[in-house]
Amino acid sequence: MNTQKNLIVKHFGLRGIALFEAGKGLLAVMVAIWLLSLLHKDIQDVAEHLLHFLHRIFRLNPDGHLARSIIRGARRVTPANLHLWIGGTILYSIVRFVEAVGLWLEKPWAEWFALISGCLYLPIEIYELGHHATPIKWAIFATNVLIVAYLAWLLRDSHIQRKLRETTAVAKPEPAT
Repeated sequence: MNTQKNLIVKHFGLRGIALFEAGKGLLAVMVAIWLLSLLHKDIQDVAEHLLHFLHRIFRLNPDGHLARSIIRGARRVTPANLHLWIGGTILYSIVRFVEAVGLWLEKPWAEWFALISGCLYLPIEIYELGHHATPIKWAIFATNVLIVAYLAWLLRDSHIQRKLRETTAVAKPEPAT
């Protein structure tokens, strides 16, 4: 592939990943806002309303595993750990937005950061697939693998191009003055 095509692929690929990361950051902000709205509410009551909604819309079994997990989780929520979740969610959104801006501006540090962060999720995703595979988990895993593979290819290509420029610069004799 020639250099011009590589630059186009790099530009649009990084912009696409940047938009994806910004979307994750925006989703995290919405979750943080929702968590903030729960600060002065009875979490058990919120969980029951959520279960009623899920039963009505998705026909979720009120006595099923997911329903029991939601009720169990609601019993464990305290104001202290709710603040911890809010802080963690806000921190996560900041990281996603910084990564998105870096990728949008095609910064090399952002490419490395995105590659490393994507690789960190892979073992967790593989564990989740082994534990209980669903189409959503497979889609998340496949998306992450594609992004990681693309970034690895991009960084490898950048390294090869840089080495090629260095060897070309060394091979060219300097003009005599």
